[in-house]
Amino acid sequence: MANSRLTKLEMQILEALWQKGPCSVREIQEAFPEQSRPAYTTVQTTVYRLERKEALRCVKRISNANIFEATISRKDAQSRLINELLSFLGRNRARLVMAHLVESGELTLDDVKDTEKALRKQREQGRPQ
Repeated sequence: MANSRLTKLEMQILEALWQKGPCSVREIQEAFPEQSRPAYTTVQTTVYRLERKEALRCVKRISNANIFEATISRKDAQSRLINELLSFLGRNRARLVMAHLVESGELTLDDVKDTEKALRKQREQGRPQ
C-alpha cells in the first residue's frame, strides 16, 4: 500500500471496519446511512480494490460471505491523506492549510495550544520541526 491513494468511498469503508471490526461486504454496506448508501456491488468492488491495495484483508469465510478487516490504522490512513494534500499544495503548504482552518472557523484556540505542546515536545526530543 506504499503509494496507493485512497478515495472517499474507500476511506468510508475503512471507517466502517475501524468502528465495527471484521465485517462482511453486506455489513459494511449497511453501516452507511440509508439515504446515501451505495449499492452492494459498488461496496463489493471497492472492498476488493482495497484488498488489492493491501488496506484490508479477508480473515475468514462464513458460508459464501468473506469477512474483512482493515490492515492499516485510521491514523496511518489519515496521515497518508494529509501528506497527499500537502504535497499537492506545494510550497508553504502547511501555512495554506492553517490559514484555511482559521478562516473557516475549524481551528480553535485549544487546537493551537495542543499544536504548540506537540511542537515543544518535538523540539525536546531533538526532532526537526
